[in-house]
Amino acid sequence: MTTQQNAAPTESGLAEIAKRHLVMNFTPASKYREDVLPVFVRGEHCSVFDEDGNRFFDGLAGLFCVQLGYTYGAEVGDAVRDQLAELPYQTTWSVAHPPAAKLAQKIAQLAPGDLNRVFFASGGGESNEAAIKLARQYQQTIGQGSRTKFIARRVAYHGTSFGAMSLNGMTNVRAMFEPLMSGVRHTHNTKRYRRPEGETPEQTTEFLLGELESLIVQEGPETVAAIIMEPLQNAGGSLKPPTPEYFAGVRALCDKYGILMIADEVITGFGRLGSWFGSQHYGFQPDMIVFAKGIASAYMPLGGVIASDKIIETVLDGPVGMFNHALTYGGHPVACAAALKNLEIMEREGVVENVAELSPYLEQQLTAVAEKHSKIVGDFRGDGFHRSFELVTNKTTKRWEDTPISAGEFVDGFLNPALNSVGLIARVAIDAEGNPLVQVSPPLVMTRDDIDEMAGLLDQAFTIATDRAGL
Repeated sequence: MTTQQNAAPTESGLAEIAKRHLVMNFTPASKYREDVLPVFVRGEHCSVFDEDGNRFFDGLAGLFCVQLGYTYGAEVGDAVRDQLAELPYQTTWSVAHPPAAKLAQKIAQLAPGDLNRVFFASGGGESNEAAIKLARQYQQTIGQGSRTKFIARRVAYHGTSFGAMSLNGMTNVRAMFEPLMSGVRHTHNTKRYRRPEGETPEQTTEFLLGELESLIVQEGPETVAAIIMEPLQNAGGSLKPPTPEYFAGVRALCDKYGILMIADEVITGFGRLGSWFGSQHYGFQPDMIVFAKGIASAYMPLGGVIASDKIIETVLDGPVGMFNHALTYGGHPVACAAALKNLEIMEREGVVENVAELSPYLEQQLTAVAEKHSKIVGDFRGDGFHRSFELVTNKTTKRWEDTPISAGEFVDGFLNPALNSVGLIARVAIDAEGNPLVQVSPPLVMTRDDIDEMAGLLDQAFTIATDRAGL
């Protein structure tokens, strides 16, 4: 088991510049005004290093996106440099260029079924916006203009742009910006922790599909354009389907009622579950796949929508004669060149196969951590290289009860400092039900030794945090 103790970080000139001028994503005021702000300056394999030389194992792959880790930047950079020299920018408005055309072809080869048409954007939120518009335009084109509603899942996260944020099942993200896009409804997600005692996965599936169909009927099937779901839901903590029949059932309901099925694979796409796409991993065929993050290992910003031939041909044959949407940076040649090289490396190095091979070992090692710390770990769940620990203090109620300290106090005062001290980056948050949630979703190039190290660091952090908190 790896033992690591990082030195206390020091505040630098760059940190002060960032606090003064950089508005950081989802960053609380304390990071600007009180806390020491980390500044990472270098990456190597599965780790990043701060200004003081402290190494942090990146158990979150950046933000669920650095599939290749930090070793292949120079090789991808060569492809980026060559593209900058050849053609640094070109639009895809009524013209094409080699990187976008070749990348679209490659994605179509990897995607399931007849998902052969690719629209490019710059990231996940933009990509979900494009999917919303494409779904509505398709329904209008086939004479179903009343189909304007979308069904998503509770606690799910689909982005921060206006339409994508409307899909979110996270009220804390939506509330201050309401009213948002109308006509979005939410159904239960697939979380089984706290389902009725003795309920089987099959019974959970039956309940979820029954509720979904009831919601469709209640809203009026003729008003619903699409259902959007992540194959493995990130927010709420690595929520996988209860049975293989779950997504098959969602697909059947979409077909029954003329509703499009959209798989948000911004996180699960490009290998995270051990298949190129999560929809392949769970054996269902969506009408669209939304992607981003892993397409270029986040070395360059890129995302998009993969749609079926039927959807695109219908739209092209319709009264508008085109998909009525565009982005200046959609299909940027430099980003596409980076993505092509990223996919080439992933195939050459067997990265997706690595995830499939090592996922059972990752589960085994992290299960051991969960069992060792069963006093506070209420549930350990997930799939592939995406795992979560839900922390509770009362195993009967399956809740974190504020005795002796609150969930927020434990996270901010004990767990996050412990993770920093041992040098492990993980996502720690208070979930929608008030429990601390710890997520790891590491680079897909991890080895068995890396898994051992990450599990060891997590074990150390739990031990330090619980000992200091008196739990």
